[in-house]
Amino acid sequence: MPSSDLKIPAEHASNLVNPAAYAGPRIHETYAWLRANQPLGIAEIEGFDPFWVVTRHADILEVSRQNALFLNGARSPTIVNKEIDQRVRQMMGGSPHLLRTLIHMDAPDHPKYRILTQAWFLPQNLRRMEERIRIIARAAVDRMLATGGRCDFVREVALHYPLHVVMDILGVPEEDEPRMLQLTQELFGASDPELRRKDEEQTDEANQLRRGVIADFYNYFAKLSAARKAEPRDDLASVIANSQIDGRPISEFEAMSYYIIVATAGHDTTSSSTAGALWALAERPAELAKVKADPSLIPGLVDESIRWTTPVKTFMRTVAEDVEFAGRQMRKDDWMMLCYASGNRDEAVFDDPQEFRVDRSPNKHLAFGYGAHVCLGQHLAKMEMRILWEELLPKIDQLELAGEPKMSEAAFVNGPKTLPVRFEAA
Repeated sequence: MPSSDLKIPAEHASNLVNPAAYAGPRIHETYAWLRANQPLGIAEIEGFDPFWVVTRHADILEVSRQNALFLNGARSPTIVNKEIDQRVRQMMGGSPHLLRTLIHMDAPDHPKYRILTQAWFLPQNLRRMEERIRIIARAAVDRMLATGGRCDFVREVALHYPLHVVMDILGVPEEDEPRMLQLTQELFGASDPELRRKDEEQTDEANQLRRGVIADFYNYFAKLSAARKAEPRDDLASVIANSQIDGRPISEFEAMSYYIIVATAGHDTTSSSTAGALWALAERPAELAKVKADPSLIPGLVDESIRWTTPVKTFMRTVAEDVEFAGRQMRKDDWMMLCYASGNRDEAVFDDPQEFRVDRSPNKHLAFGYGAHVCLGQHLAKMEMRILWEELLPKIDQLELAGEPKMSEAAFVNGPKTLPVRFEAA
């Protein structure tokens, strides 16, 4: 890569790969500087291969449109250093991927694997689940109200409500949900000192995941898959267990990868956006009053919470061929970081992007991605959040923080991990 005038200053480049920067305001300060001064620059950081950093909304959209030019599968779709990349390739026979999920695929495989479960997440199918989801939401609200006016919203509500919904759809028994939650936090929180697996050495994150967390997921879903092959049910596990591509069953590795992405991304990001919304409302009584007075604003609250939190902070892409893009000359095999949380606060697209507004319209956020890789579960996530707010908001009046909330430390997927609040029941 050419560097000189395109090189991002070291203090900003280092924030892009520092999990702790994502747990506070530092990453947004870096994003604001990059959008203003170097919206498509190059990060050169010791221990990492150089990569382009895409921070503007328009550029992220354009990369997401051009799936044949900017690839998911050629290299890791999440940021990893050289040491971890090399270790993964050694473990996986040359592949840069510990798993092979939809986010690791390009065409022609990606659309074939996506369509296997796509029907389950379409609005017309989700409508038949709405009453079941509402029952789960009411139980979550009752659990919150039973705390007597003070709770950690993340631990009492935000983690468990979407977890229960997704596990119900997937076919995981309710008694196994705590295990699924623990493994999800260990997978996405591998760089967080409080969330990562405690009996593994953090210096070897690839081994930690491959031999620990992923192995535990694999062992669990291998048993569930065998059961669903023997006796299929009306659940997503049965769909995955019995899936075929081009007339042949999908491999065990691909099936296990599919289970894992549904069992983790299917609830963790929704948990984060839900907690992000309550955190914002606790700090903004006027916004809370606005949406309580006008429930028709709830869909706007949902979209704004997703924009505001942007749980999936970054994805990586690999350039497929030499190309000029947005005035930059890129080379085949160059690596790119798409910074969704930056695009979602782009001043060129959003009025007062640093403000949380339940009535923001339009709200063209990028939190679900765009194009072929747009989030498969976006309609489910928005339905879950809408239903929860329809059930919760009429039942609380006063709301405020009861301590210091904390975000998880991760450069890929992160969100609130503690959110102490005080509230008064209506």
